[in-house]
Amino acid sequence: MAAFREIDFQSTPMGELILRERYDPIARQDLLEIKLNDEFLMSSLFTVSETALGTLAMSDSTFDELDVVVGGLGLGYTALAVLKDPRLRSLVVVDALPEVIDWHRRHLIPAGATLATDERCRLVHGDFFAGLRPNGELDSEQPGRIWHAIVLDVDHTPSHHLHPSHADLYTPAGLARIVGLLHPGGVFALWSDDPPDEAFMATLTDAFAAARAEIITFPNPLLGSTATATIYLARTPA
Repeated sequence: MAAFREIDFQSTPMGELILRERYDPIARQDLLEIKLNDEFLMSSLFTVSETALGTLAMSDSTFDELDVVVGGLGLGYTALAVLKDPRLRSLVVVDALPEVIDWHRRHLIPAGATLATDERCRLVHGDFFAGLRPNGELDSEQPGRIWHAIVLDVDHTPSHHLHPSHADLYTPAGLARIVGLLHPGGVFALWSDDPPDEAFMATLTDAFAAARAEIITFPNPLLGSTATATIYLARTPA
């Protein structure tokens, strides 16, 4: 019996990108996984914190209508959580890998059946980090957009980046650019695989009117233990 079923393989400028399905005998379930070279980008075994990222970003938002941008598509769990909020007016999901967007549009990833068809949602190929820099755009169809929430799940942690070019976002200047793209009282939400980082929390607190870190716990059946992730939440001055 094959250890896994390769659903799609793509050679990208970032490396070999694989969408695969496999049965895990420890977890006793079929898993959907995205791999880039030898690194796991996403697994359907661990989605609690990704869903919590979208849910917390929305619950912290106090507006009657919401325009939201999400950096990082993956298997789509964060975007699905955002879409569940009835106040949502528009959602733009930006991903650097057009192949991942294509998998959703072809419904090779289950979330794509919703994300690629909901009229409130657009999947956009682009560099989220470049879009935050001067003269950049997160939504080229509507230049100069201001958001009610900016949600990010790309890097492993504020100090462990998927690409070196991402590092400037986590600096005081990078966070100030996020503040400038949010409505007064707007929310910035960030996923991290590590416990709260005191140095980053200090930088976040200096940049925003309020900031906190929420620790999300979830079971890890592979290790028979509990795992954690961190959701950073910050709000601009009202």
